[in-house]
Amino acid sequence: MEKETVKILLAEDDENLGTLLKEYLNAKDYTTHLYPDGVSALEAFKEEDFDLCIIDIMMPKMDGFTLAREIRTLKNTTPFIFLTAKTLQDDVLEGFSIGADDYITKPFSMEELLYRIKAILRRTSPEEESEKNRDIYQIGKYQFDANKQILSIDGNSRKLTTKESELLRLLCNNKNRMLDRNYALRTIWEDDSYFNARSMDVYITKLRKYLKEDESVQILNVHGKGYKLIT
Repeated sequence: MEKETVKILLAEDDENLGTLLKEYLNAKDYTTHLYPDGVSALEAFKEEDFDLCIIDIMMPKMDGFTLAREIRTLKNTTPFIFLTAKTLQDDVLEGFSIGADDYITKPFSMEELLYRIKAILRRTSPEEESEKNRDIYQIGKYQFDANKQILSIDGNSRKLTTKESELLRLLCNNKNRMLDRNYALRTIWEDDSYFNARSMDVYITKLRKYLKEDESVQILNVHGKGYKLIT
């Protein structure tokens, strides 16, 4: 999906923040429509096609959770991001249970929001969906059969665990691009808690060890953000 074709629904009741976000995203060539409450946003969604929704949780007339549920009922495939001033675990879990693709806690930088938008649109593009359905990947000199969970090089094969295989598949689907750390945690562990994050670090270390026979293959840390499989 090309950036200039993307149409964004922005539901934000803070007039200053909403206007600032709209102007920033429009300047980045996203067509952004701002709505000050959940009711007006829902009516707009019924009338027009949007590629992405950015939804504040605390809004008058209809809160963000209710709006998201209504959007999911109308069109289940539209990705959305929650904006929230809350950091309570229950709110985060409720958002993901509705089907949120991501959430961002206020205050946040415009650059961070832009990165998250790009990451979601990349993951939900038709090309990416086709890539996700692949079973066989070439990683430098290695061949990875994701269905059989087997990593092979020069006639030698290693059987991977389910989590090792799922993590390597995500890295392959984002080859030479950054794999967002929280997205990987929610996809594989279904929870981006501290303990799961430490667990994922262990699996990354294991995968690096498995891939060390080809020096052209690396799994790089992107500090505080994620990992990148370089081939």
